[in-house]
Amino acid sequence: MDYVSALVPPFVMAALFIGVVRVIVKTQGGAAKGKEDAAVDAALARAENARRAAHGDA
Repeated sequence: MDYVSALVPPFVMAALFIGVVRVIVKTQGGAAKGKEDAAVDAALARAENARRAAHGDA
């Protein structure tokens, strides 16, 4: 029975890992993708503007 107790943790971790990957894949895109992309683009634009203002670039 030692082999069972030795094999259970890897199988449990593999199952959890597969579950996490499935959740990540399922949450990519969808109805909110455009909204999320717009939020990221806005944050990048703010960061770029702050960098330019700090360096005095125009």
